[in-house]
Amino acid sequence: MKILITGAGGLLGTKLCEIAINRKHEVYSIFRIHAPPYGKPLQIDITNRAAVEKAFTRIKPDAVVHTAAHTDVDECEIKKELAWKINVNGTENIVNSCKSHDSFLVYISTDYVFDGKNGMYKETDIPSPINYYGLTKLEGEKRVETMIDNFCIARTSVIYGVAPAAGKVNFALWLIEKLKSGDNVRIVIDQWNSPTLNTNLANMIIEIVERGISGVYHLAGTTRTSRYNFARLIAKHFKLNEQLIIPTTSDQIKWLARRPKDSSLNVQKAQQILKNKPLEIKESIRIMKNEKVIQSTQ
Repeated sequence: MKILITGAGGLLGTKLCEIAINRKHEVYSIFRIHAPPYGKPLQIDITNRAAVEKAFTRIKPDAVVHTAAHTDVDECEIKKELAWKINVNGTENIVNSCKSHDSFLVYISTDYVFDGKNGMYKETDIPSPINYYGLTKLEGEKRVETMIDNFCIARTSVIYGVAPAAGKVNFALWLIEKLKSGDNVRIVIDQWNSPTLNTNLANMIIEIVERGISGVYHLAGTTRTSRYNFARLIAKHFKLNEQLIIPTTSDQIKWLARRPKDSSLNVQKAQQILKNKPLEIKESIRIMKNEKVIQSTQ
């Protein structure tokens, strides 16, 4: 298959490209700033309608995985026009070209489309975002659902992985580096998610692409956990000092944007349908640790 991946320099995009290539697909990697190490790279601004359509006309992809987004939650609150331009207008451009070229689309969304009042959200639960990032991602979902028929919306939560990507260090890597340096870290005890290893997530998405599975799916780790407990687990598996992790509450953190208290996702639908199952958190951290060992020997 010809697979086009947007945001290919990011944590998920990089892993998607790697796995798709290993599975013998022809991969085109769209990036804006950070060039991906895998696939045939194309530097494109997804907010440029003409540039997006030109790429689709040239490639004629069978499937597209749209991971590109402005994901800085606080910055989205400040730079609302930019967040809308990338997350909504950019998505609209991708959707239009998918429609024109009959490409199957997997749109990567987020647990932040929910308000966090209940947790363990199912695909059938009604979204109600409490910050602008979540709002723009939900608007992207609406563009996908109303403009094309051949799509999958994949919501995920707190993606982490073994390597920094797109100039960013994910939560797990940030924590490991801090603890290795002997720094105290303040981690909230009252925010609950479903942390998701990028390798597990990418395998699930590639399966969805290969099988053409449509609809809305929650693709995340199976474990609902607090950020604090997640941090403690990482420290334990990597044999780092757990005492450096200081419990705190969200009202003591000076975030600009509100965060959902409990945006954990119910992944039963994915567990039933997919061969690549969502993983439990200890297994995911064990895989991440093994990947880090392999990375250090290369």
